[in-house]
Amino acid sequence: MILVAGSANLDFVVRAPHIPVPGETVTVLGSDFKTFPGGKGANQAIACARAGGTETEMLLALGDDAFAAPIEASLASAGVRMHTLRVSATPTGTAFICVSDDAENAITVAPGANGCLREEHLPSLRGVSHLLLQLEIPLGTVSAYARRAREQGVKVVLNAAPMQRLPAELLSMVDVLVLNEGELASLAGSGTDIAQCLAEIPVACVVVTLGEQGCVARCEGEFFAQQGFSVDAIDTTAAGDTFCGVLVASLSTKLGMQDALMRASAASALACTRLGAQQSIPARADVEAFLHSMPAADEDLCVALRKYCGIA
Repeated sequence: MILVAGSANLDFVVRAPHIPVPGETVTVLGSDFKTFPGGKGANQAIACARAGGTETEMLLALGDDAFAAPIEASLASAGVRMHTLRVSATPTGTAFICVSDDAENAITVAPGANGCLREEHLPSLRGVSHLLLQLEIPLGTVSAYARRAREQGVKVVLNAAPMQRLPAELLSMVDVLVLNEGELASLAGSGTDIAQCLAEIPVACVVVTLGEQGCVARCEGEFFAQQGFSVDAIDTTAAGDTFCGVLVASLSTKLGMQDALMRASAASALACTRLGAQQSIPARADVEAFLHSMPAADEDLCVALRKYCGIA
């Protein structure tokens, strides 16, 4: 079983021709507006359960307001068992997202109740194989949860997003670290390519997502590379969260890292073909069918990916 401890938000999404830039004086008119359940923690929990097909629980905090209901309904429909901290004096977390016509997004988060999670709220870890964490709840809480998991022999997976300075103590308790290329460069602080940056990270297994190019991992000194899957993307929101959830679900079923990266990449690509966060996350059967329809890996692309990353 996987336990996800993290954020849950209601997303307010506007589609627009492009994302407004600083100093832009002309109002950017959006073409559509919708609300969707979101939050990195909740997205990843649904990805574990729906796309990964794995028994999943989630610790989350919600306000005593109308924004909480669609989040709870979405998690329940995916089969996620909830451990909910209800906070009456603080609203449910929200995110304001602009999605451009080329599928890119800009996100501003108001954490709300997410900021109220504390060490004492972590439920029992009995039967849990992996604890999946992100950084949309207080950093001290993340560290406390990782420490409890490490003490009880539970694997700790940290998605280091949104990026912030991470204490050495926290990194020492992480079994698998997942981050994107920009987050890797920020955390490493030095290195001319991905391989050199990876060498600076004191975690046994580090996975780096590279957008449409794919992903790479360095685990116990061994490198793995997975090329991206080509799709007609309309919204990249929750693509990274889908990747994280399916990766952990795959690892929890004892799949090897190469196969786990392939399944996570496929699910992430499919999520980009649908609008919204949680509703874009595919079912496990969809991931299986997608992989079955894909041609064999292009060796030239795999070589190019490894070269880009500085991997011999």
